[in-house]
Amino acid sequence: MSTELLLGEPVAADIREAVSDRVHELGDRGIIPTLGTVLMSEEPADKRFMDLKHAACDDVGVATRDIRLDPSEPSRRLHREIEDLCTDSEIDGVFVQVPLPNHVALPAVRQRLEPEKDVDCFHPENLGRLVAGEPRFVPATPAAVCRLLSSYDVPVAGADVAIVGRSGIIGKPLANLLLQDRTPGNATVTVCHSKTADLASVTRQADVVVTASGAPELVDGSMLSSGAVVVDVSANREPETGKTDDGSSSRHGSGTANVVGDVEFESAREKASAITPVPGGVGPITLAMLVKNVVRAAERRGTDG
Repeated sequence: MSTELLLGEPVAADIREAVSDRVHELGDRGIIPTLGTVLMSEEPADKRFMDLKHAACDDVGVATRDIRLDPSEPSRRLHREIEDLCTDSEIDGVFVQVPLPNHVALPAVRQRLEPEKDVDCFHPENLGRLVAGEPRFVPATPAAVCRLLSSYDVPVAGADVAIVGRSGIIGKPLANLLLQDRTPGNATVTVCHSKTADLASVTRQADVVVTASGAPELVDGSMLSSGAVVVDVSANREPETGKTDDGSSSRHGSGTANVVGDVEFESAREKASAITPVPGGVGPITLAMLVKNVVRAAERRGTDG
């Protein structure tokens, strides 16, 4: 069976082109879309993810304001930075990188985000609107998965979809989107998590498997039905094994670490009809969708003004 690679970059390029046109239109009206970001981590992967977001903005002419805090600083410092960004009339979107340090309570951070500037749907109001089918914004990663499925004409209506991971920023929003009467949507969705008794029994029944657990190579080919579509959202960094990356491995060398997904790529590719690579699958689309949300917020600012 020939397995199709679901590559993210061609899809992301189309999104960026459309977003760039909208940025130029805003510029003609004197509006510069601007994203404010806050990072409270010294982890190289977190810094890298934030750098990629800024590069994606720069690529289409979206301005950024980059705030980086020492993870040992008190919660109130983070809260103040978020509040300052949210009250700044020149900032259209605010993004806070997670996970946060252990002493920082995520609910308190969510509440301090202004819903109209919460471009990754952290605030409870925005999550509630999404569940109700009236989203202000769709979180970037769930939006990216939906765009990927649509772009590659993956049948979703009536399909059994297994989502591995129940986080509030990926798993839960994505499940709600794929349940709704929309495209892609109208699926029968099962959300799996760390307490799921027999994960393989669920994934083997699925037509589409989406993984977002952050557990390296949790799912392998034996856990898939023949012909399943596999979308691997995670990019997990593992210690370098010394193995040469010749294109036949699911491990992709990156400095001192390999990047792997939640899916063991080689065995899964033998069973799947289509699969995302890691990296190169959902990631580029996620960045493009985040920038798209910032531009949408800026357009609303222009209307309100």
